[in-house]
Amino acid sequence: MFTDDRPAPSGWITKFAHLAHGAVLDVACGLGRHTVFFADQNLPVTAIDRDISRLGGLRDHPKVTVLEADLESETPWRPDPAAWDTIVVTNYLWRPLLPHLVSALRPGGVLIYETFAAGNEAFGKPKNPDFLLQPGELLDVVGTSLTVIAYEHGEVADPNPAVVQRICALRGETIARL
Repeated sequence: MFTDDRPAPSGWITKFAHLAHGAVLDVACGLGRHTVFFADQNLPVTAIDRDISRLGGLRDHPKVTVLEADLESETPWRPDPAAWDTIVVTNYLWRPLLPHLVSALRPGGVLIYETFAAGNEAFGKPKNPDFLLQPGELLDVVGTSLTVIAYEHGEVADPNPAVVQRICALRGETIARL
């Protein structure tokens, strides 16, 4: 098990981690807390971020591949269609990427996504509406392409007070173990 001083994984991610399988993509991985979490479950993880310097020794983990890429540049990295079994995103929103994430799931794949939503301005950053989901926005993104297992939009107290929106959705008509 890879242990260090990274923050604990998101409770939303751990709640649905039992659905994760195969190749995992950790988008805008930051310090790599979810990369470590899934790699410790013996899943191969690709961690992508524009600044990989914060990943430290995680870059040498045998289950981890690190990609340094700016997801928001003029020629951004985009995942190939049907390339991933599990896609995880937390605390990151770049709307042009969203449809690519949905199409990047293989049949039976799972998307576990959690980020800030409108109303978070009262609690701190982000305050810019460009980085805050509108009510129902993740539901609109997955549309009929994915089957929604769980969706929430509201105020949370842990780990810090915030307004978040989160979704767990599957590609195809797979019956999820809830």
